[in-house]
Amino acid sequence: MASYALQRLLLIVPTFIGITLIGFLIMRLAPGDPAELRAAGGLAGAGGAGVSIDKQVSVDEAVAQWRNQYGLDRPLQVQYAIWLKNLVTLDFGESFKDNQPVWGKIAERLPVTIKLNILSILVVYLVAIPLGVYSATHTRTLGDQVTTITAFILFAVPTVWAATMALVFICGGDFFYLFPPGGLSSIDYRPDWPFWRKIKDQAWHLFLPVVLLSYGGFAGLSRYMRASMLEVLGQDYVQVARAKGLLERVVIMKHVVRNSLIPLVTMLASLLPALIGGSVIIETIFSIPGLGQLGYESVRARDYPTVMALYSVSAVLTLIGILLSDLLLSVVDPRIAFGRRQA
Repeated sequence: MASYALQRLLLIVPTFIGITLIGFLIMRLAPGDPAELRAAGGLAGAGGAGVSIDKQVSVDEAVAQWRNQYGLDRPLQVQYAIWLKNLVTLDFGESFKDNQPVWGKIAERLPVTIKLNILSILVVYLVAIPLGVYSATHTRTLGDQVTTITAFILFAVPTVWAATMALVFICGGDFFYLFPPGGLSSIDYRPDWPFWRKIKDQAWHLFLPVVLLSYGGFAGLSRYMRASMLEVLGQDYVQVARAKGLLERVVIMKHVVRNSLIPLVTMLASLLPALIGGSVIIETIFSIPGLGQLGYESVRARDYPTVMALYSVSAVLTLIGILLSDLLLSVVDPRIAFGRRQA
């Protein structure tokens, strides 16, 4: 196990370089030039820190000055090599948008996004597993049909549409005010509130975003759990366990559910990127100060350093999630022994 984990950790390095190289090229080759935006005064602080642009200087000369300051006039391979070298020391540079250190902006917002995604993963699995078990043990019943139809509907509903409808109808529009329209705390929030009141207030603000971020995940995973359980229920060892006179509940929980969890553990690797991508939509719509909202604003502003930093953080989290899902396989299925080969 230890040798396998070490091999996978070493493999993460070239994989990460390949991912960031693709992201770097996409950002650089996409339409739009931050130097042109800055020279035209399209970014905040254009007349502040940095190069002073005289009104008589032509736009082309102003753009050239900004491109030189940002290092955008160098070849792409040189720009990427410099960025990669700075990354080793976690130096993401300064934001093109406000000249603030990128790492400071990420460190401020990273806990919010991590909290949102961890809660969403918990909701996905805590809902998907029981639903899948129920559907598999009640095949072709009314409950199974209702669960299946509901799952397919939820899986088909776009997150951006569901979030917008929720914001309009149940977040203080002209209809109901069941949840706050955005943010992480109430307007009248005070630092001296009792601990449980702070928890209650934040839970009220996070409940709807977490549900909206996770409903597609638990809808899909519940179907995988159902299919996996139906396959396991047909195995010979399950029939043997029943023939021994074991209670059906014992057969299901001890012999069926555990083996049915194996596909769901491996799907954690594909669930993480989906949640990180979905957090961009949810955080933007609900004004949650996380990495998703920062990424949306940075892409619009062509803020290359911030976008690449966020891209790198997302890549690392995804690669770690893939590694963890592989390692968890040995916990769910003891038959798997990574790194060992039969002679």
